[in-house]
Amino acid sequence: MLRFLDAGESHGKCLLGIIEGFPAGLSLSEENINRNLKRRQGGYGRGERMKIEQDRAEVLSGLVEGKTIGSPLGLMIKNKDWENWQEKEYPPLTIPRPGHADFSGTIKYGFKDVRKVLERASARQTAMRVAIGSAAGALLAEFNIEIYSYVLRIGQVKARRITSFDSKIKTEINKSPVYCIDGIASVGMCREIDRAREKGDTLGGVFEVVITGVPIGLGSYVQWDRRLDARLASAFMSIPGVKAVEIGEGIEASEKKGSAVHDEIFAPEESEKDSFRYYRKTNRAGGIEGGVTNGEKVVIRAYLKPIPTLINPLRSIDFATKKETRAIYQRSDICVVPAASVVGEEAAAWEIATAFLEKFSGDSLLEIKENSKNYKKRLQKI
Repeated sequence: MLRFLDAGESHGKCLLGIIEGFPAGLSLSEENINRNLKRRQGGYGRGERMKIEQDRAEVLSGLVEGKTIGSPLGLMIKNKDWENWQEKEYPPLTIPRPGHADFSGTIKYGFKDVRKVLERASARQTAMRVAIGSAAGALLAEFNIEIYSYVLRIGQVKARRITSFDSKIKTEINKSPVYCIDGIASVGMCREIDRAREKGDTLGGVFEVVITGVPIGLGSYVQWDRRLDARLASAFMSIPGVKAVEIGEGIEASEKKGSAVHDEIFAPEESEKDSFRYYRKTNRAGGIEGGVTNGEKVVIRAYLKPIPTLINPLRSIDFATKKETRAIYQRSDICVVPAASVVGEEAAAWEIATAFLEKFSGDSLLEIKENSKNYKKRLQKI
């Protein structure tokens, strides 16, 4: 069983991660993980902390000569900003920000200082989520499963959707300051972020994650918590700021009749019956039916609210005085949608890898490849 735990605070010494259940024999590169960490730190609209941190993950255990050995993987990302916080003394923060975990967390745990909430509730923890997901992505790449993420909307500026995916598309996405290949929309998004900054406000938006090469049969309908779409939705909702998740054309489909929604299944031509070639002309289901992958691209969209830390703060209360006041502004971003798309990509990688190992389990990469190969042979007889 594949699982992970992570630990660490926003201004603590480091972030830690432990991955259990990885097969032996998988090549794992710190540099590949660190490339994704750098992508997470990018994106137009990010704040000052991104100039301080140069996130780099170090694999502490479970790796010998660059390959996994089946034991738990230990990962660490140091927080450079920790040293800056040791040089100053900060008075207790008693004013919660509307929209953040500050209010509920302070009451839940009985804190006198709101900082004790924001230290762990901070989106800083997503750095380790990206590192862990990157390791899962390395496993998926062995089976030609590729994951793409890009921004669809920031504020009111919407980009066109991508319909075909390859390595060139990834390069084009990463060239954009907002991880969007629609050049006109990309410029508009940056301008929207600039206007929000001038007004002391923040922006949310939408990103899409697409997974190609996913085999038929991942996930299950036998129990509610084994449905892959439910697991993906849960993983995406756990990303700070995400308030809604859509699989395929879920929102649009709710407004249509069934005949205009479901993806018809077509048989291969007589000359193509030597392999499994059943196919769809549409993919409105987003690659998942009944909680199980159907062989099409898996498509997920996540909707982010604007972040709650505002240059012009909203009204709040002071726990110390019990009076109304304004929330305190702390160093923050204007828009995190591009960065969140990277987190979503790696969250998806983890869930797909988990479901993949459930289907084709084995103690070594060689064994898993053999199981996958036998499954493909069986599909050719259907």
